[in-house]
Amino acid sequence: MEEKKDGSKANIVMVTDGASVPDPREWRIINAWSIALMGAIGLLCTLCVVWPDSYLRILLYLPDGILITFKITLLAICCAVPLGLITGLGRISRNRCINLLASTYVEIIRGIPLLVQIFYIYYALSRFIQVSGITSAVVAISFCYGAYMGEVFRAGISAINKGQTEAARSLGFNRFQTMRLVILPQAMRTILPPVGNECIAMLKDTSLVSIMAVPDMMQRARSFVGTTYLYFETYTMVALLYLIITLLLSKAVSIMESRLNYYDAK
Repeated sequence: MEEKKDGSKANIVMVTDGASVPDPREWRIINAWSIALMGAIGLLCTLCVVWPDSYLRILLYLPDGILITFKITLLAICCAVPLGLITGLGRISRNRCINLLASTYVEIIRGIPLLVQIFYIYYALSRFIQVSGITSAVVAISFCYGAYMGEVFRAGISAINKGQTEAARSLGFNRFQTMRLVILPQAMRTILPPVGNECIAMLKDTSLVSIMAVPDMMQRARSFVGTTYLYFETYTMVALLYLIITLLLSKAVSIMESRLNYYDAK
């Protein structure tokens, strides 16, 4: 719970999986985020300078995979966020059928591991329809994280005081206008951090698509290992790159949260 300026209490959506989003109110130069980022960048640069024959070769071999990783992540985010919003609205719908459908989707998807979903879409459904590895990965990740984001949207919307809805309805707004113009803009303050957190976790989970020979960063690393047998060096570089990307994205989410808080204060 968080106390507002007027003394009332507001529910806060807790961050679960994924990276730790830096506190937007933390302005100290030396903190956990900066130490982790500078340490990762410094270690990566040191390894490439001291042992260029192995580490620099690996770094130059991975850019194509990094682009594929970002492509899958962005496509999955574009699908998962709207799906999560629809699921969240369905979970709080007064219509029994819609509520039951959304709740069933959440229960089923959250009960099956993402890796199994990827296998199912790519291998099992291939008996009926042929889909590419990237398409399978985007569909599986979108459906999986759409369920998790649905719970985030549901919790964020439910945290808004019912008086806001009553006030909007008294002004003549219908349910759609109330949700779009009143509830969702206020809910974004609590929804943004966990949604951003899920998006970062989504990027990390793209490493699972390497099992389908999709040439993402992890698959490129496995290909490099298959010809050089530099296991330690290769996966050290992959870990550092994932860490750096994750830290930068978590900071971006923190900045967006800070901007929202700034406009709310105005």
